[in-house]
Amino acid sequence: MGNRRRVAEQRKKTKPAVIGGLIAVVVVGGGAFGAYSLYGGGAAAGERTATAADEQAVKTGPPSATEVTKLTNRFLTAWQSGDVAKAAAATDDSAAAETALTGVTKDAHITGVKLTAGKASGASVPFSVKATVTYKGKSKPLAYESKLTVVRRAKDGAALVGWKPSVVHPDLQDGDRLVTGEAGTPPITALDRDGGELTVAKYPSLGTVLDGLREKYGKTAGGTAGVELRVVRKAAEKGAEKTPDKTLLALSEGTPGTLKTTLSPALQANAEQQVTKKARSSVVVMRPSTGEILAVANQSHGFNTAFQGSLAPGSTMKVITSSLLIDKGLASADKEHPCPKTVTYGGWKFHNDDNFKITGGTFKASFARSCNTAFISQAKKLENSDLTTQAQQVFGLGLNNWAIGVPSFDGSVPVQSAASMAASLIGQGGVRMNPLNMASVASTVQSGTFRQPYLVSPTVDDRTLAKASRTLSASTLSQLRELMQYTAAYGTAAEAMSGLGPDYGAKTGSAEVDGQKKPNGWFTAYHGDLAAAGVVQQGGHGGDTAGPIVAALLKAGS
Repeated sequence: MGNRRRVAEQRKKTKPAVIGGLIAVVVVGGGAFGAYSLYGGGAAAGERTATAADEQAVKTGPPSATEVTKLTNRFLTAWQSGDVAKAAAATDDSAAAETALTGVTKDAHITGVKLTAGKASGASVPFSVKATVTYKGKSKPLAYESKLTVVRRAKDGAALVGWKPSVVHPDLQDGDRLVTGEAGTPPITALDRDGGELTVAKYPSLGTVLDGLREKYGKTAGGTAGVELRVVRKAAEKGAEKTPDKTLLALSEGTPGTLKTTLSPALQANAEQQVTKKARSSVVVMRPSTGEILAVANQSHGFNTAFQGSLAPGSTMKVITSSLLIDKGLASADKEHPCPKTVTYGGWKFHNDDNFKITGGTFKASFARSCNTAFISQAKKLENSDLTTQAQQVFGLGLNNWAIGVPSFDGSVPVQSAASMAASLIGQGGVRMNPLNMASVASTVQSGTFRQPYLVSPTVDDRTLAKASRTLSASTLSQLRELMQYTAAYGTAAEAMSGLGPDYGAKTGSAEVDGQKKPNGWFTAYHGDLAAAGVVQQGGHGGDTAGPIVAALLKAGS
């Protein structure tokens, strides 16, 4: 961030008392002012116009504990008392803060705000919010936890509350709004494939999925809308799907419609358990013969990485690249294939993990050990668009046309050149995937045909599912299955896949990410008529991190 400075403030002649650290409560509408009045005077007290002499005394570095306390009190006191302009002036983006805080009352109909600040952790201060939401004679109490952070402004060193929409409510992101009113979309009761109700209480990962199902099917599932406080998400960028709105509080319940999904209650429950074992883990299970999604789970519940993540897939991408090389006659499962320690292409020097090499080995051996140079060495024989074409035409990826029933990212394999093209062959460069995409890749290998994954049957709304324009030749498909089976039995996936087989296959992956100490660990596999893929962000090698999660679900579904 560099050095940041602050105009010096005159000290008060009387030193303020501190009562209970940052614990403070002020009740709007007649309650007595407590600890928020410790510093008196509000935003204007004790301040003066900066002079040339002040410039020499401008503060730098992190805000002090006293500054954190003072700015927290100033902001929260003003917000509670309804002085939106004064609260906004205590932030580093007064215009955005004033708009958001005004909307709390005007659009969300939230009144009677009571704020309680908790113990600071450095410059961050948690606080609780208690209020009332009232709309057309209907009222309900509202309570939640939020957090603010005090920062030092670079241009003058002033300590201010760093403005983010999440200060108002933790579910708010840039461009989102809090709105109370008749919900435009009726609620739904989503059911698993056996007719059981799907709830967040039972399946914590399904919050964003259930929001997405309501957004798409609420108006056609037969329900009626209620009155709700909800997060209205910003409009989606061109070509992207809008993130579903989120209900925070129902003032009056609507009548839900009913919608059946493809989720398996047993596998969904198991997936929920598996992702608790690894931080930042996500997984998807599907049925290759139909495309039905049987389970989806994320350890972190704020964003559906499993469906909407956009991450470099690392060496799991070698499944697609291998199909391309075999198709073009540049590799064959049982023929000798180069795997040197390093290969230079496009000015970049590519290495294998621990700089290993395989002398006189087959392509199957290179795939099973995840030899990067076995793939990079073939870059000079490929056109820049070859990998993109293979991913789109055979595996149905990167065309932005999947219709699974909720928002999803359908993978991206852009046309690249030079070193970036070579990097894309091993799942780096500009290639981006998520567990849904990679589960689909494993499914395509298992069944021999791309079948678009789906969470809601297309017969519900007569939507058209995406299709691939061609399939792999019998020879390429047979060799690709041989590569994945050998990897599951003897390669980097063997430990995780132990106890499964013989109709199985797998591929591990580790994707380097700038700024991360550990790579993202990936694993994609199939067993019988089940396929699954998972990622553990910043977890390390895929065989050790995502592998046990995926394998456990394949075993559970067998």
